[in-house]
Amino acid sequence: MGIPVLIMGESGSGKSTSLRNFKAEEVAIFNVAGKPFPFRNKFSALTVDDPRIIIGKLKQNNMNCYVIDDSQYLMAFKLISRLNDKGYEKYTEIAKDFRDIVNTIVKDTTDDTIVYFLHHSEQRDDGHYKAKTSGKMIDNWLTLEGLFSIVLMAVTDGKRHEFITQSDGTNTCKSPMDMFPYEIDNDLKYVDSTIRDYYGLKKIGKAEKKKEPTADVETADKIPGG
Repeated sequence: MGIPVLIMGESGSGKSTSLRNFKAEEVAIFNVAGKPFPFRNKFSALTVDDPRIIIGKLKQNNMNCYVIDDSQYLMAFKLISRLNDKGYEKYTEIAKDFRDIVNTIVKDTTDDTIVYFLHHSEQRDDGHYKAKTSGKMIDNWLTLEGLFSIVLMAVTDGKRHEFITQSDGTNTCKSPMDMFPYEIDNDLKYVDSTIRDYYGLKKIGKAEKKKEPTADVETADKIPGG
């Protein structure tokens, strides 16, 4: 049973920059928006916005550390592509696609696999912050943070970039007791090492066993472990 982890934050808060300390061979990255990294690029990432392809790669489970960068666009891009469709079916499908990715992590990956969702946040009318979706209709079907046991929020004061690990009542952050201090550096490699130490998981690298790819998933460009 793999572990999904949500890293939310506003644009420019340091979510993508948090990848900077990984080695290229340690992590497989799905780049949903297809944008360059905000540091000297040393990664080979797969640009993909199709949840089916992501699910297929996760089921192969060649790596034990994955990142889905700009994961909120998995919802937004599909909604844009179906703007002319009438009715509510498109919203339920968008919610289901996202849930299916998380379910694949939990059910179809090895125990030492961690998948990080780097995701935009949004401010509600009451001033509280939450993970961004593509509208209230999707929120009616899916409480995004409820799919994760670990939700961190990237914040910055313009000089320092940090992750908040617990809610102060104005956000939906959460993490297991004594896993992290309240504020930590926005270093996803440190986050990964801490989670693995806390749960006694295998160190980052190749997954413990390779699962056979599913026959019905479209073949995509190579990424590390792909």
